[in-house]
Amino acid sequence: MIRIYADYHTHTTYSDGKGSIEDNVRAAVARGLKILAISDHGPQHLTYGIKRKKYAEMRGIIDEMNAKYPMIQTMLGLEANIMDADGRLDVDEGMLRMADVLLAGYHFGSLSGDLKGTSALHRLNFEGRLSSKAAQKAKELNTKAMIKAMHNYDIKILTHPGAKGAIEIMSVAEAAIATHTALEINANRHGHLTLEDLLLLRSSACLFAINSDAHRPEMIGRFEPAIERALRAKIPCSRIINCLKSEDEDEVKAEAPEGVKGLEKAGEVLWR
Repeated sequence: MIRIYADYHTHTTYSDGKGSIEDNVRAAVARGLKILAISDHGPQHLTYGIKRKKYAEMRGIIDEMNAKYPMIQTMLGLEANIMDADGRLDVDEGMLRMADVLLAGYHFGSLSGDLKGTSALHRLNFEGRLSSKAAQKAKELNTKAMIKAMHNYDIKILTHPGAKGAIEIMSVAEAAIATHTALEINANRHGHLTLEDLLLLRSSACLFAINSDAHRPEMIGRFEPAIERALRAKIPCSRIINCLKSEDEDEVKAEAPEGVKGLEKAGEVLWR
């Protein structure tokens, strides 16, 4: 059985989400979650990255939410952009000090001051749709970028690996094991990790995180497609960092806020 108690990947109007931070918190409480992270897109995304100067404002709101809704832990996160093959992220030291949790992934539309490095990554991924040679080169560069990012930063979760550009999944998994980074099984907006990926990774020692990647409050805690893939691949709860272990069930039942069926609603999918 897989029951998810934390959603580490949700977006708000600070990037391309449709709800406020409080909207997300209230939705997470209604779903019976115990932990929620607000992980808006990093600032170097051209169309919907957060504004750096707004990050401190977000920190203040998160602190207010923790005081107002003590039944859930709300964390300030960030879905940073992997900018180039050297694994640089679009975060600065100030943002890292304010953040509770760091996620990172590769996205189109992100550009850094080093246009050559970022553009090369995007260009190869585009050309890879037209040329098998470019596709192989893009796969190698994407893999290198993710591995270096995990070694360069304290990333808790690598988001939707392989969704925006092909990767060597086993090489990425080895780096994830070495750096204690979880690989995301994205529930709603991306099909990665795919069932095929999970079948390959089942015998490895890497850890996973199931997240909603919610861009609307009503999608928070909706993990069903990701849970189904994990179950089909026979990934045990012990390998999923936000899966409710059986020994924790009594504690969650005791702590569930009045009027919310915390254990039954968290994750909602009860397939065995």
